Amino acid sequence: MLKPRIEKVTVNISVGRSGEPLEKAVNILNQLTEQKPCKRKAKKTIRDFGIRKGEPIACLVTLREEKAKNFLKKALQGIDNKLSENCFDNYGNFSFGMKEHIAIPGTKYIPELGIYGMGVSVTLGRPGYRVKRRHRTKSKVGLKHVLTLDEAKLFIEDEFEVEIAR
Repeated sequence: MLKPRIEKVTVNISVGRSGEPLEKAVNILNQLTEQKPCKRKAKKTIRDFGIRKGEPIACLVTLREEKAKNFLKKALQGIDNKLSENCFDNYGNFSFGMKEHIAIPGTKYIPELGIYGMGVSVTLGRPGYRVKRRHRTKSKVGLKHVLTLDEAKLFIEDEFEVEIAR
């Protein structure tokens, strides 16, 4: 019950405008993850950037189980298996960005689609974390069962052979 595991991997491409650029980003995410991305809408209007409230400006995919592990291995190879200590939060979750999606091994450059950057967020947990998210009779996870920052770093270093810069 104490062994950490990957709960989910969320891959986000934020384009900043709707239309053709967003559709290209959706195609890229679909090719990388083999899942259909969902579009995210702007929460408020920002005139300087030309964004209106409710306009779709980003797309994301949530990966779980084996798909999450496989994608994470490839994505970490795209950043040379190096993470900064600043990427981690206090609960062991971590995020990192990629400037170019073609850095992921096995991805080919398609001139019609272009190059997009992306953010990858990884949520770690342990068996038994469901009690705090379920709808019926929610409960707290005990302090001894909560995943700590050091345990998460050890798990990522061992499982994915990642070097964490301190």
